[in-house]
Amino acid sequence: MAPAGLLYLVSTPIGNPEDITHRALRILTESDVIVCEERKEGERLLARYAIRGKAVELLNEHNEAAASWHILEHLRGGRNVAVVSDAGTPVFSDPGRILVQRAIEAGIIIIPVPGASSLLPALTVSGFPLDSFVFCGFLSPKSNRRRTELHALRQEKRTMILMDTPYRLAALLKDVAEVLGGERRVCVAFNLTMSDETIYRGSAAELSAVASKKNLKGEFVLVVEGRPR
Repeated sequence: MAPAGLLYLVSTPIGNPEDITHRALRILTESDVIVCEERKEGERLLARYAIRGKAVELLNEHNEAAASWHILEHLRGGRNVAVVSDAGTPVFSDPGRILVQRAIEAGIIIIPVPGASSLLPALTVSGFPLDSFVFCGFLSPKSNRRRTELHALRQEKRTMILMDTPYRLAALLKDVAEVLGGERRVCVAFNLTMSDETIYRGSAAELSAVASKKNLKGEFVLVVEGRPR
């Protein structure tokens, strides 16, 4: 019986295509199957780096359970599989956890291929304490529930990281200002690595006003200073 294939979790650029690593390019070139969230985005990624002739499978929030079994068959058949997300690190705040769990149960070797990330750059430019921080991820898209989730973070003393969809930045900042306090210091790392990359720093109230006035919409990471000790 042929040995099982390897499962690679390959990080890709979050915006600037120059941020791809040599190792990521090699793994994508050598893998038998490329797994992506959306076919259009996956094929665009491969075309950008002139990687051709690859079998492409889809794994996203709509088909994750069924697709994971199908991809596992590729691995059991001895084919190497590389998983990518639309941008950044796969599985992290993206589909893929079910596949990883099933691969572990099947004894498949899983190899993470690190690369570009939005979290650490946003943290390092925030100026907030980094000895301890907490990733809060995506809060609820519904304002009432989101405000309840923020209320639960009011006493958090560690630096907090929040993310959301590009069009919800203004709404999220408004709720942060109203629930955590308008004076709470925040940093918005906006469109990191892109030509219009901008780092906004100030109070929650100030940046809420800026986001509303400029109608800011784009990829972002919101870093919130913890409650003063």
